[in-house]
Amino acid sequence: MKHLLLLTTCLTLLAAGFVPMIADDAESDYDPVALALEDIAKLDVGDHDWPQWGGWYGKNNTPDAENIPSEWDVTTGENILWSAPLGSQTYGNAVIANGQVYVGTNNHHGYIARYPKTVDLGVLVAFDEKTGDFLWQHSSPKLSTGRVHDWPDQGICCAPYVDGERLWFVTSRGEVRCLDTQGFRDGENDGPYTAEDVEAETEADVIWVYDMMGENGVSQHNMCSCSVTCAGDLLFVNTSNGVDESHINIPAPDAPSFMVMNKNTGEVLWTDKSPGTNILHGQWSSPTYAEFGDVKQVIFAGGDGWVYSFTPEGDGNGNATLLWKFDCNPKETKWELGGAGTRNNIIATPVIYDGMVYVAVGQDPEHGEGLGHLWCIDPLKKTDGSDVSPTLAQDKDGNPLPPRRLQAVNTNNGEQSVENPDSAEIWHYSGGDINGNDEIDWEEEMHRSCGTVAIKDDILYISDFSGLFHCLNARTGEPYWTYDLFAQAWGSPLIVDGKVYIGDEDGDVAIFEHQTESNEPIAEINMNNSVYSTPVIANGVLYISNKSTLYAIKDGAQSVPAE
Repeated sequence: MKHLLLLTTCLTLLAAGFVPMIADDAESDYDPVALALEDIAKLDVGDHDWPQWGGWYGKNNTPDAENIPSEWDVTTGENILWSAPLGSQTYGNAVIANGQVYVGTNNHHGYIARYPKTVDLGVLVAFDEKTGDFLWQHSSPKLSTGRVHDWPDQGICCAPYVDGERLWFVTSRGEVRCLDTQGFRDGENDGPYTAEDVEAETEADVIWVYDMMGENGVSQHNMCSCSVTCAGDLLFVNTSNGVDESHINIPAPDAPSFMVMNKNTGEVLWTDKSPGTNILHGQWSSPTYAEFGDVKQVIFAGGDGWVYSFTPEGDGNGNATLLWKFDCNPKETKWELGGAGTRNNIIATPVIYDGMVYVAVGQDPEHGEGLGHLWCIDPLKKTDGSDVSPTLAQDKDGNPLPPRRLQAVNTNNGEQSVENPDSAEIWHYSGGDINGNDEIDWEEEMHRSCGTVAIKDDILYISDFSGLFHCLNARTGEPYWTYDLFAQAWGSPLIVDGKVYIGDEDGDVAIFEHQTESNEPIAEINMNNSVYSTPVIANGVLYISNKSTLYAIKDGAQSVPAE
């Protein structure tokens, strides 16, 4: 999602450091690997498939696998099962289900004759899981409105959701589409949508289409990107509604930011526009569904830097039912054009771990570096629609202030932030004094992040956009260690087989032992091109895509590298 602006950092919040709200060091028997297997088993996919972004409802990248290599060579093909060319810009994460692998990219490779690689498209490509052979492609021509809605050379930046012979994803044109996973290879044009231009074996078979721009007036900023998820027949979508090319005006503040659809028909069941006029930039996060006891929640991270939780079914009349909302920015932070400020939006996906919600704030990567925040939230603190933020904004007379776009509290005007008695904050991390020198050094700060956390054995990992890889106690927020990757990290970690994998913009995949004591990688492997995606695993195979190639990595395999 690479497309705009600059940086500066803010040191005014460093004194806050890391703020733990609980100190429970008891060992947990919570097993995200077992829960992932249990959730995946509910779908019509293979037992060890990885059928959506994050694999399962928890969005925690902790698959079940053994003998995953910590050594491979993309030049010689050592431990490479197969590789397949992609476009020139690949940000979509691989999804694997029912013998096929799906990746979002652009059209620079030109798999389909009618669309040579000189034609700029957003494409979703399907490959054979065993061989890497190309199967079919869905093609999204660029919008005529240009880069304000559909940035050149940026393709499909999200991951699809797969269940049985159906696939759902969001196109770069602001559409939600349901596809037949077999494409036209089954010789059928499944409907109700039957208006495909070409019904060749290499083409996608569309089941239904919903145009969020045309139907809801959504105006996505630069691109539309949301990795959808489902609960039963409910499909959850973040619309990407955002600012215009001035980065100041919000063309469609009344358009939905979140919506829920019937996955079988494409009918919209309810929408919500909560960020409204407070959208900072774009809205590129992806939703999370979870059940906390008997309370079902769909959790959206908004473009105003707030996390919203709703009843999945809505109120039955097309409206949202808010359970809680949480401001992930300290009230004094300020949004400034070009990333010069301290206020952030959210690009990461909320992650569920043992009844807690984890999310980090960040900005468009081209806004540069800046101080960030990682939060652990109690989703059951209050579920009556309350504001459960850590603090509340008040004017000089102690009256509550409504949420504001640029800055919630301006202390120069006598405004103040006060502790919220209903706060759902469990802990907050913006840095910690790991080396014990009574200061928070740069290497100990939490910076802006696009990354989604991964957690296992109460150990949390997250990358930030300054290139630091953080390891924390998931229950207390206490930092164990950080490691400087010396390159920007866009993706998220993978925890598997006693190891942790993370890629960076220099094309290195760093591999660590899954433990709290060490901050040195056991290996760093270069992929010959930037790695903006997240490593994933399905059926014992590790999948990593760099900007231009997808690699299937398996212990003992040997292949001829992709050209």
